[in-house]
Amino acid sequence: MRGPRRDDRVRINERIRVREVRVIDETGAQLGIMAPAQAVALARSKGLDLVEVAATAVPPVCRITDYGKYQYNEQKKQRQARKHQKTIEVKEVKFRPKVDLHDYDFKKRNISRFLHEGDKVKAVVFFRGREIAHPEIGRRILERLINELNEIAVAENIPRMEGNTMHTILSGRPGLKKVEKPSKPEREPRPEFVENIEDEPEMTDEELRVAAKAAADETAAATAASGAAPAAEPAE
Repeated sequence: MRGPRRDDRVRINERIRVREVRVIDETGAQLGIMAPAQAVALARSKGLDLVEVAATAVPPVCRITDYGKYQYNEQKKQRQARKHQKTIEVKEVKFRPKVDLHDYDFKKRNISRFLHEGDKVKAVVFFRGREIAHPEIGRRILERLINELNEIAVAENIPRMEGNTMHTILSGRPGLKKVEKPSKPEREPRPEFVENIEDEPEMTDEELRVAAKAAADETAAATAASGAAPAAEPAE
């Protein structure tokens, strides 16, 4: 069964079936509380309608007005509200464990742009095959990203694993200056730097060892700088 039409959600004239209503006339003056039939007769004598504008009030509030004009004004208000409503999107930016410096910097700039446009960003490191045994590599990439974007971004969660990916959510810091989204998308990076996750082979054992060692060294350096005891180096 079809639900009521949008127009039927606003009760007018004889469809207002309560014991009494508070009435406002077409000039905005308060006419007081009266029976709906009396208010409808008053509206009809002026060639207007009785429109229920606050159904939850006690008693309900009704206005004497032109119902067609009332509908037009309400629809205009709704269009204006939708026009100024800001929709926050969550952009996903993917990294690979062996992401090169150019690709990393390009994606970091994109993340910065998304944040300045008012969106959130889901930064994801995608693992293939044996790479999943070294989550510290992905954590190093995401923690580096968080640190380098610290002035404009807040990490909503620490990097965490979900299946064969590790991710974190970044949102703009309060007070971050927003910019309008461009009408046309920016140019894509040069083809040699476009990442194809499906076709790219997984890291070799040697690449995994080097990346894991780099992650361990970076963690040890950060730990030493904070004055804490260094963590044990992961087994190869």
